[in-house]
Amino acid sequence: MSDSPFRSEPSARDHAPQFVLPLVVRLERGDPPARTDALETAARAVLVMLGDERSAGEGEWAQAIRDWQDARIRKVVRRARGAEWRRAEALAGITVTGKSAQVRVFPPVPLDGWPKDLARLQVSGTDLDDPEPPVAADPSAPVLWLNPDLDMSAGKAMAQTGHGAQLAWWELSDAERADWRDAGFPLAVRTADPGRWGELTTSGLPLVRDAGFTEIAPGSCTVVADHPALR
Repeated sequence: MSDSPFRSEPSARDHAPQFVLPLVVRLERGDPPARTDALETAARAVLVMLGDERSAGEGEWAQAIRDWQDARIRKVVRRARGAEWRRAEALAGITVTGKSAQVRVFPPVPLDGWPKDLARLQVSGTDLDDPEPPVAADPSAPVLWLNPDLDMSAGKAMAQTGHGAQLAWWELSDAERADWRDAGFPLAVRTADPGRWGELTTSGLPLVRDAGFTEIAPGSCTVVADHPALR
């Protein structure tokens, strides 16, 4: 993509009004979700928003989606619990549930125009762990491979896997998108083996290069989206 929304160099996208896709992960005290499940649920939430009929054509979220995709494709993950989560659920959006994680995704909003019940939520504090190492990914299903050399908070990694899922979505045909949606957007998130990461980044599969707004250096390769239809 010549004008990728995930490139670090200045582009025409930087001159467009900037929008952001809000995601809120539910983090109840003493009962946090597993890290990998949170990452997978966030990526699936982005796909659910993109595949929703309200995001297409003349749907109620379609203009916001178009405005967002005309600029940098920013995503911000915030955390909520208790009453915060209940207030977030009252706003227009979609809650996606994983094995242990719940993530609510909202239509894009202006960068400086967040609803107050979302703006007050914290971005930091999304450091999650996996109680047990995740099992090997099914090679017949989509896998979002994380860069093994980067140390990202769970919130940052959730945004990056969302980017990777979105790039894969864009590369698929309408029929392939429909098949993925009808199957419930199955996918896995795994950290790539260090010895294979270089091969993945040069494979021609969708690659996320972070713009460097937070945590990591601009241009860092963060995720490779390995969808079977794109191999």
